[in-house]
Amino acid sequence: MTAIRAEKITRRFGEFTAVDGVSFQVEAGEIFGFLGPNGSGKTVTIKMLCGILPLSGGDAWVDGIDVRADPDSVRSRIGYMSQKFSLYDDLTVLENLRFYGKVYGLGGAKLERKIEEIIEQNNIRPYVNRQAGKLSGGWKQRLALGCALLHEPHILFLDEPTAGIDPVARRQLWDLLFELSGRGITFFVTTHYMDEVERCSHLAYLYYGKLIADGTPAALRHLPDMTPPGTHRVEITTEDVTSALRTARTLPAVRSATIFGRSIHALIEDSVSGNELGEILRRKGYDVEDIRSLAPSLEDVFVELTDRRQKELETPA
Repeated sequence: MTAIRAEKITRRFGEFTAVDGVSFQVEAGEIFGFLGPNGSGKTVTIKMLCGILPLSGGDAWVDGIDVRADPDSVRSRIGYMSQKFSLYDDLTVLENLRFYGKVYGLGGAKLERKIEEIIEQNNIRPYVNRQAGKLSGGWKQRLALGCALLHEPHILFLDEPTAGIDPVARRQLWDLLFELSGRGITFFVTTHYMDEVERCSHLAYLYYGKLIADGTPAALRHLPDMTPPGTHRVEITTEDVTSALRTARTLPAVRSATIFGRSIHALIEDSVSGNELGEILRRKGYDVEDIRSLAPSLEDVFVELTDRRQKELETPA
């Protein structure tokens, strides 16, 4: 079953086109990762799908409802959680839950039952009487997610939900998303963290208003452009990774290279093996600890797509 369908959706602000003819489909129960550099139109896309911003062109359906025709019904069936904590700092956790429950039209025994369920589900019982403004970043986001779930939405839009919170809190929040996804809730998530991207079941990549990739993680890794004919990828581990990268990029056989931790990920021509490249770098004074064949990671995919798109934009028509 399709949860979200967008067909050539467009949003213009005067002469500026923020989202330009974007099409994709999200199936029910998916964790859909929506990626792209800052300013690419991700949040604008979310606001159009939520019925907050009108579409300048194209059509969209959310939970089977035409966003153009009935945005109010769309908003009643979805939850939204922004990257910035948007609840009330001076209210307690419990007061925030009650307030938002009433905003969503809940009341009486049903509201109290739902609040109790959210408290248990999000493990926030120790903090129910604490002011929201005094919570850590991770617990604030758990509270925000809980408030977004009160009215039992079918689809949740999460706009960089883990920005600025520590790695442990990020993992715990994602564990909760997996649990909820298993219950049939669809998640539309924007993120800049590659470890979170790896957890998504479906990905789309927006680059300054244009959709330039759409598919499963496995499908994107195996795009023909990722490892063109006559090339292969290698990982080079060395202590002096920054300097070694500069040198590697000057070698004729190296098509592209970038840093990943203490390693270099390089796309090289088949005329040079990984071991031969390692020897070249050793002769230039670098202590190459290891070199091995590598399948493209999702970060490789998005770096390559971004570089290619940027070059296309810089090339005169």
